[in-house]
Amino acid sequence: MRLNKILSEYGICSRRQADRYIEEGRVSVNGQTAQHGMQADPEKDIILIDGKGLGEKPETVILAYNKPAGVVCSTVSQGKEVNDIISVLGLKMHLYPVGRLDRESTGLILLTNDGDLTDSLLRSANGHEKEYTVKINGDFSDDELSRIRKGGIPLLENRKTKPCRIKRTGNGEYDIVLTEGMNRQIRRLCALFEKEVISLHRIRFLSVELNGLKTGEYRILSEEEKNGLYGGI
Repeated sequence: MRLNKILSEYGICSRRQADRYIEEGRVSVNGQTAQHGMQADPEKDIILIDGKGLGEKPETVILAYNKPAGVVCSTVSQGKEVNDIISVLGLKMHLYPVGRLDRESTGLILLTNDGDLTDSLLRSANGHEKEYTVKINGDFSDDELSRIRKGGIPLLENRKTKPCRIKRTGNGEYDIVLTEGMNRQIRRLCALFEKEVISLHRIRFLSVELNGLKTGEYRILSEEEKNGLYGGI
């Protein structure tokens, strides 16, 4: 089995993160520094990351968390305060956030120890839906809404937006469904049209919804929700 897949299956990190660890020389197999594409057998080979073994292969865990503002979707805190998502939740297991919500945004974040699932959910080509409720200081015109729905708007270097769904739900209030994960996409879009985001709240990721989960709380996904995620990748 490829080494990056082993690290993923043991809940150490995603495959992409495993490739970075290997590139940084942090992984060894039988005393030798690992190389990209290396094959190994976790039952026979001694695999270490930062000098520590893999441990027991964990059961798959997927959590839904209603992130408050101020929490960062990282395993490392930013600034002087302890604000990373793992520390805030007080989790003792190896879980990693699936994608990000910026510090100011709130709502649904998935956390899991299944690196393959993480990689698949974050792959923009798979077109997984993420739904947000957004409030801005003003309103989009019908022409602006049409442009946003159509996509093709350059927000980052060499990247344009994909088509999306956006619906006005009130004065300055919108429901937006994206199928990509461009950095701060909604905030950048609003700024492009000279609008400021007052609040941005994610309510759905593919088949998983908040379902009344209170701010700052998390829950383990039901089997139905898990099947919905795995069936959609």
